[in-house]
Amino acid sequence: MHITFKLYASLGDYLPAERRRGNEMPLEVAEGATIAQVLAPFALPQKMVHLVLVNGHFVAPEQREAKVLAEGDVLAIWPPIAGG
Repeated sequence: MHITFKLYASLGDYLPAERRRGNEMPLEVAEGATIAQVLAPFALPQKMVHLVLVNGHFVAPEQREAKVLAEGDVLAIWPPIAGG
């Protein structure tokens, strides 16, 4: 099935070079894939996976191992952001 995978801020560096400019890429994943399974091949540092949204809805850390994605979902990940 197909989803859209988005990595924001410094996490964009984990996307293939040709996708970094737009910070997103189409991604084919297995039926029944969870958020954790989609993230695994990208080797994102766990402490950098702060805000996770599926179709604009927050997914809590304890739900990411079990949350199954569906065809057409948009999975977006933000690192912790500091400001002043």
